[in-house]
Amino acid sequence: MPVRFRIFGLLFGLTIVAYVQRTAVSIAGARMMPDLHLTQVQLGWLETAFLISYATLQFPGSVTGQKVGARRMITLCALVSVAAALAMPLAPSVFSGGALFLALLAAQFVLGASQAPFFGLLAGVVERWFPPRDWSRAQGWSAAGLGGGAAAAPAIIAPLMVTFGWRAALIITALPVLALVAWWWIEARDSPREHRGVSAAELAETAATAQEDPPRLRHALRLLAHPSLAMLTLGYTAMNVVFYLITFWSFLYLVQARHFSLLAGGFAAMAPPLTGAVGAALGGMASAAAAARFGDRWGLRLVALVTLPIAGALLLLAVHVPQAWLALTCLSLSFGFLEMNEATFWTAAMQIGRRDAAAACGMLNTGGNVGGIIATPVVAFLSSHGGWNLSFEAGAGFAVAAGLIWLLIDPATPAVRKAERPSPPPGGSTREAGDGGFGAARAPVSNAPRSSSAPPSPPSAVLPPEGEDGIVGSIADGGIG
Repeated sequence: MPVRFRIFGLLFGLTIVAYVQRTAVSIAGARMMPDLHLTQVQLGWLETAFLISYATLQFPGSVTGQKVGARRMITLCALVSVAAALAMPLAPSVFSGGALFLALLAAQFVLGASQAPFFGLLAGVVERWFPPRDWSRAQGWSAAGLGGGAAAAPAIIAPLMVTFGWRAALIITALPVLALVAWWWIEARDSPREHRGVSAAELAETAATAQEDPPRLRHALRLLAHPSLAMLTLGYTAMNVVFYLITFWSFLYLVQARHFSLLAGGFAAMAPPLTGAVGAALGGMASAAAAARFGDRWGLRLVALVTLPIAGALLLLAVHVPQAWLALTCLSLSFGFLEMNEATFWTAAMQIGRRDAAAACGMLNTGGNVGGIIATPVVAFLSSHGGWNLSFEAGAGFAVAAGLIWLLIDPATPAVRKAERPSPPPGGSTREAGDGGFGAARAPVSNAPRSSSAPPSPPSAVLPPEGEDGIVGSIADGGIG
């Protein structure tokens, strides 16, 4: 097995862990509220504390990770997230009353801060370890891991909570993560060239033979003014209003509005994220196929323009059908169509960011989590006053808006332009290497004969030539395997 697949497998596992940690409070909330005398609005503020730090530290965390390296940054953040996850069940042993609520807020804030850089860094690792044709499906499978973690949380935590109590359930689910973090530290490297297990063939395939430049902050900051990345971020904000509505509130909706028992609701709440995981994987394949058929611009647009309005329509049906299990089916299918767009958004951000893919995806995910900051306290207030239907109806509108915004997005216009490229050497041409993410390489491609000792540059390491507007040509992505 190529080393890059082992690296991605560890990232996939860490993705599952991240979503078990972040949804644990919403699952345990049914027992936390009576035990700690919290209101549903206070539970919503615990979710919001996570989202505030998670959203605000996306871009700076990703840029910092580009500087220090993904291996060290992900290890540090994962260890801090374990400590924050343990602080939630341990805090009631130390604090009470208002001090306890503040301690819980602080633990959620630290958890959000520790997870903030992860998905931006994951995009940078994918860009460095995989050739561009593989980006779309890699992002699809990453989002599938996200759905797997969200599905695993109620299935694991609800039975443990019923048997041992919510505090023991959170401790039991937090500690095994340390083994996965240790494995990541031992196996992972920041680039294929640093890993002893990478063969010469894999090194050539991942375009890692080019000389690497250090990351530059000014290049990352320039992304903030890129018009398509700004619209992409706005669309992802709208999409994530729906994402957080379903992810954080499905369990309580099924228990309170559809009258599932606590245990049945825990298992029923697995259905939306499981469907979302399948949708994310299918979305990666659909994005790759559509981009190959219609080009990056319309290929990625078509996926969003078709699937997001369908997600909105199914969300409306979910709250208006009389049967509880039919409502669960519509809710799950809605989430599946919604998650088909994870690869679409993230691949577009990687294409725009190129060598600063981590920073570009950090900006994208900042917007995504602003959607969560908007949705979480609003849904907490409305649901506590019987307004579940209004919450989901508004979510349907945001899903449609997220799709329509794609008419203003052009992922085929990267941030790297002619002015930043070196002059071609005599007898050759200069093109940007496909490796990137953490300060990617820009290497000359010479027409002169190579020496026998020099490894040949792989075709995937060279981007298409510039168009008339001076913008580097778009990348056709494909799939893992």
